[in-house]
Amino acid sequence: MEVLRWIQLLFEEYGYLVLFVGLLLEFIALPFPGETTMAYAGYLSYLGSLDFGWLLIMAFLGTTIGMTITYFIGLRAGLPFVNRFGKWIFLSPRKLEKTRKWFSKYGHNLILIGYFIPGVRHFTGYFSGLNALPFRKFALYAYSGALFWVILFLSVGRIFGPQWQVAFHLAEMYSLWIVGGIFIIALIYISYRFRKKAMLTVSTKSSKKRVKRSS
Repeated sequence: MEVLRWIQLLFEEYGYLVLFVGLLLEFIALPFPGETTMAYAGYLSYLGSLDFGWLLIMAFLGTTIGMTITYFIGLRAGLPFVNRFGKWIFLSPRKLEKTRKWFSKYGHNLILIGYFIPGVRHFTGYFSGLNALPFRKFALYAYSGALFWVILFLSVGRIFGPQWQVAFHLAEMYSLWIVGGIFIIALIYISYRFRKKAMLTVSTKSSKKRVKRSS
């Protein structure tokens, strides 16, 4: 409850800037309750105090800029720097090893799904840089995951209103399953649209061939 009161005071004082600065700092691995803050921000948009569109933009920018900074730290400074100074930003060898194991298990997909795994999302940017992952590939996974992450937790407050805290805890527990379900539904929809378009194209070509033969 103290954390929530602190978040309320921050929004009263700084408004939209809370999301941008807070999420940027979180992804540099400084302690900040990003998911709780986004859910509460969504609730403020439900009340009409803040605009949902601006919240989405600020949260997305804070997240992606923070991730990009950590990527370039890992890429340019390398492992010796992270080992030496990581403790100052809560990037301990134990957490780095945990992220390495997750990477070996899920590969580059971890950059996308890592947002929804507690204790992992803060380090995927560093590890992507340490592995010298091409920036385009990193950006594709990191920015796509960021979009899903901020939409999910902002929407919790926006949709559920006064019950946002109950919904938030459920979303926090089952976020991976929720996102997995969204991906499956999206793939089914895209496959359906593609199949429908392909069948229409084949039908049109067949009709044109019949017209040519008859003429």
